[in-house]
Amino acid sequence: MMLSPARQRLQLDPGDRPIYAVGDIHGRHDLLQMAEYTIVRDAARLPGRKLIIMLGDYIDRGPSSAQVISHLMGPVPEGFDRICLTGNHEIMMLDYIDGKISFSEWMRMGADSLLRSYGLDAEHLPLIFPTASKLDGFIRQSLPRQHIDFMRALPILVDTPDVLFVHAGIDPNFTIEKQSDEDLVFIRERFLDSGIALPKLVVHGHTPCSEPDVQPRRLNLDTRAFKSGRLTVARLWRGRVHLFST
Repeated sequence: MMLSPARQRLQLDPGDRPIYAVGDIHGRHDLLQMAEYTIVRDAARLPGRKLIIMLGDYIDRGPSSAQVISHLMGPVPEGFDRICLTGNHEIMMLDYIDGKISFSEWMRMGADSLLRSYGLDAEHLPLIFPTASKLDGFIRQSLPRQHIDFMRALPILVDTPDVLFVHAGIDPNFTIEKQSDEDLVFIRERFLDSGIALPKLVVHGHTPCSEPDVQPRRLNLDTRAFKSGRLTVARLWRGRVHLFST
């Protein structure tokens, strides 16, 4: 699957600024609120402004996708900035909106939960609308334009001198500059199983694990929050990583 148009790639030198990276949320607004509270409390003893980087996959599977997107579009805690990266679930939702995948393909992503969060019933809608085009048209018209525009504008990575933040990972055979958007949000085995040394620490989500997967040059924060109730956060500051979960 080719992704278009190309997503923005951010270059950032945080200096002495603490960064909090947050794993895949998948519709768990309750856990997002808890994680944010914990981040604010942890950051109270640290100097200067702080940065929160969300690693994507805010929607599907959990019960509150709409509320998660509204939250991320809203104010950031005082003393913080926030960057929200895109995940493959946001990409797939937009692919459905743009007619690139079918309703049934989108439902396999756990989008029935997303529709319920917007007040739509994925089981009964196909019974009401006799054709796929009418069903798709109704859903596309019913989803808030502001939420769709927010997802379209999400960047795909944040590259700092020592750490790369991205949803899924990178292809170790290519430099960061030559990574495809597709790999940045979908890659798994070629990234996770490669024996090639990564160019810097890669902080990512996408591949669910029961505990944060801590490797010398790779940190996976996707602890299956929608099912486990554990949303994992990493604080990166002065060359050290501190992990905590809801």
